[in-house]
Amino acid sequence: MGFPNKLPFILDGGTGTNLIAAGMPSGVCVEQWILEHPAVLSDLQRSFLAAGSDAVLAPTFGANRAKLKDYGLQEQVEEINLRLVALSKNVAASTGALVGGDMSPTGLLVEPYGDSTFEQVYETYLEQARALKKAGVDFIALETQMTLSDLRAGVLAAREVGLPVFASLTVEPNGRTFMGTKFLSALITLQAMGACAVGLNCSTGPEVMKKLLPEVAPHACVPLIAKPNAGKPSAEDPTRYELSPELFAEDMRLLLQSGARIVGGCCGTGAEHIAALKKVVDEFTPPAPSAQPDCRAAATEGDCFFLGDDINLSEPIACSYDLADDLIDVEDEPINVAVVTVQNEDDAAILAENAGMARLPLMVSADNAQALECALRRFQGRLLVNSRCEIPFGELNAIAQKYGAIVF
Repeated sequence: MGFPNKLPFILDGGTGTNLIAAGMPSGVCVEQWILEHPAVLSDLQRSFLAAGSDAVLAPTFGANRAKLKDYGLQEQVEEINLRLVALSKNVAASTGALVGGDMSPTGLLVEPYGDSTFEQVYETYLEQARALKKAGVDFIALETQMTLSDLRAGVLAAREVGLPVFASLTVEPNGRTFMGTKFLSALITLQAMGACAVGLNCSTGPEVMKKLLPEVAPHACVPLIAKPNAGKPSAEDPTRYELSPELFAEDMRLLLQSGARIVGGCCGTGAEHIAALKKVVDEFTPPAPSAQPDCRAAATEGDCFFLGDDINLSEPIACSYDLADDLIDVEDEPINVAVVTVQNEDDAAILAENAGMARLPLMVSADNAQALECALRRFQGRLLVNSRCEIPFGELNAIAQKYGAIVF
């Protein structure tokens, strides 16, 4: 599902820091506070639209069951999302601007890093995505994400309800998320799964993005998002950030030149930052398209493997409890793709839990559709699929396309 509007496209500025500056206390349920103080949110979003935003994000960031449970509001997911989206739609109604539904990390960590399952994460997002669809948002934005499991589950949920989806990570200065997800791995995986834009938001500001965007741009088949903080927060006032609107806009000019096409601001950015960004966007002339993106790659959460024409497959490796050792040992063989056989759901779980040990791209070989789908669904990355599996090719290809896998 492609991006539905013109590029470059301007998102809004920071919500949380502006709400705090307007009097929102710490420790409250942000979504509930907004519903109790709707004029604060409406005034903020009007200022963003007046400054030049092409879209505002409804303040549904933490309005999923897992987050709302902290405040005893987990049974009000639909009601809260409907009411919050209605506030933003009312603001945008006379402007022609789009309204996106914002979705935060669930906080549920998938095995082996936590006790949750991928299906629990998916169902959490699907419930919210259905509410956002019912509320009438134009797209879903997965923001400030730190794990590929949340990102993949969110993309699948958005696609299930038929909404375009933006997916953005927040990274540390080393270019990875706090949980170790590599930006390029996320891009390769998510664009293949059908995300209509992938990028970065929040983080430490534009500095890290200025380094990362040029590195990933040659591999992007979808628009890249850049929605940074206004630098670093002040030690005296956490609602104030170091970059003035003018300095922020100059950094955003560099990000546009590096490939960003969907831009906006996160923490510390107000209407003045968006107005300065708007001037830069109006002056910006996108360069001629570069060479065809190099996106034929497999990926794990922590690494990418770009594939040439000289693919040499290993002998099939069984999904035993020795899989981690087997994936390490196979590196010494004269091959460049490790083939793993998956026969059932237990095998799929073993593959998902041990994939991080692989230093080679992984191909899954399965002889029944249920095992193949289970493996692709649980794998946090992008797999190759053996085209010689004993599954009718049409069915095999449909499953592979759903999860962005490469049939070889």
